[in-house]
Amino acid sequence: MQMEVEPQVVLNSGRRMPVLGMGTATYPVPPDETITTAVIDAIGLGYRHFDTASVYGSERAVGRAIATALERGLIGSRDELFVTTKLWCTDMHADRVVPALQESLRTLGLECIDLYLIHYPVRLKGEKRMVFTSEDIIPLDIPTVWEAMEKCQSLGLAKSIGVSNFTCKKLADLLNHARIPPAVNQVEVNPIWQQRKLRDFCSEKGIHVSAYSPLGAVGVLWGSNEVLECEEVQRIAQSMGKSRAQVCLRWGVEQGVSVVVKSFNGERLKENMQIFDWHLKEEDKERLSLVPQKRLILAEPFVSPTGFYKSHAEFWDGDV
Repeated sequence: MQMEVEPQVVLNSGRRMPVLGMGTATYPVPPDETITTAVIDAIGLGYRHFDTASVYGSERAVGRAIATALERGLIGSRDELFVTTKLWCTDMHADRVVPALQESLRTLGLECIDLYLIHYPVRLKGEKRMVFTSEDIIPLDIPTVWEAMEKCQSLGLAKSIGVSNFTCKKLADLLNHARIPPAVNQVEVNPIWQQRKLRDFCSEKGIHVSAYSPLGAVGVLWGSNEVLECEEVQRIAQSMGKSRAQVCLRWGVEQGVSVVVKSFNGERLKENMQIFDWHLKEEDKERLSLVPQKRLILAEPFVSPTGFYKSHAEFWDGDV
């Protein structure tokens, strides 16, 4: 049975984005068929927001799923879907931004993307890869890169542009130069790392916060069990007859963020969609607000005593 299509948020670009997204980042990267089948199943369940990135290795599979969904009549047109992809660190050079998006569009088989994000505030030299050393990280030039991101939007290649893993300070610096402000900042948000300071800053600036790892990214290379094992989350789930994942996702939605959660399991995809017809109790939200905070995703590969970012505190501008 098809589920009800999820609610949407209006971005500062005027575009609408569904508040529940299906993520496709996992390691090791599964066969294309696995991802394609999961995305088709998700579309059938009512998902309309899909998150990929050039470095994930999932763009081609997502694109094939969209084409198949159109062929099967699961959606009437491409415009019913909201698709996000991201600029990888090796393309964080002004002259590579537009070509990188064009390459992603070719891989996806799409004419334009709904949201294009700077993946990390990091620039790497050399060709696209996930494995690198501290010597490969070189100084950033955010103003010129962002100008190229703005060109992606003005050319009609991206309907909205934004960033990921940006702190308050990095956002403030970007806004000093931006002609088009970022529509979205996609960052880690969950009950263990609630990002209240950053969310307040983004709200003040009209930037929507989208949450990755809302469940802690369990089972992924960089993930943690701590979110789903949080005592308050477990207590609320038991008292309400909901799953721990549903409690975390519902908490995020009620905090005003969109949530991007990865699952290729049909039952979990269905379960994650079932968060829109109930609410958390006020006392439960209050108790969750008191949960000790800990950043789970530290961006370890980008930090080195001899590198551009010499500590986690420097990378996250003290917000760790």
